Amino acid sequence: MKAANVASPDAGENITESESAGSDLVDQYIENAPLQARGKLKEIRSIIRAAAPDAAEKISYQMPTFFLYGNLVHFAGYEKHIGFYPGANGIAAFKDDLNQYKNAKGSVQFPLGKPLPASIITRIVKFRVDENTKKAAEAKKKKKRK
Repeated sequence: MKAANVASPDAGENITESESAGSDLVDQYIENAPLQARGKLKEIRSIIRAAAPDAAEKISYQMPTFFLYGNLVHFAGYEKHIGFYPGANGIAAFKDDLNQYKNAKGSVQFPLGKPLPASIITRIVKFRVDENTKKAAEAKKKKKRK
């Protein structure tokens, strides 16, 4: 089960390329993904984009990533599933909604043979947007106090 591989900036670094360059890298990732995963990758990308329209796209940890005040979510295509990586808080907050899917501390697997749970993905992404936005606002307040 190998994910598509695309050249990427160093893992965890801030975006240094333009937003369109990030989108182009994600396009390239999808084109190189397993054939059976490509449609679902396009679908999850669209769901995430709709839920976080202000987020930029990039490749981080060799996966498509949406970035807004830090990484929001990552996703990846495999031969039998789509990996969705909203982090530990994103999984914990929606644990009951995700119990029908194979999941771990910061990840969930959506089988290719089933429809993507768009409403759950949307709620998780919006949760992560809110989480990152609040964290950024708190950091800005602390910086002003110094």
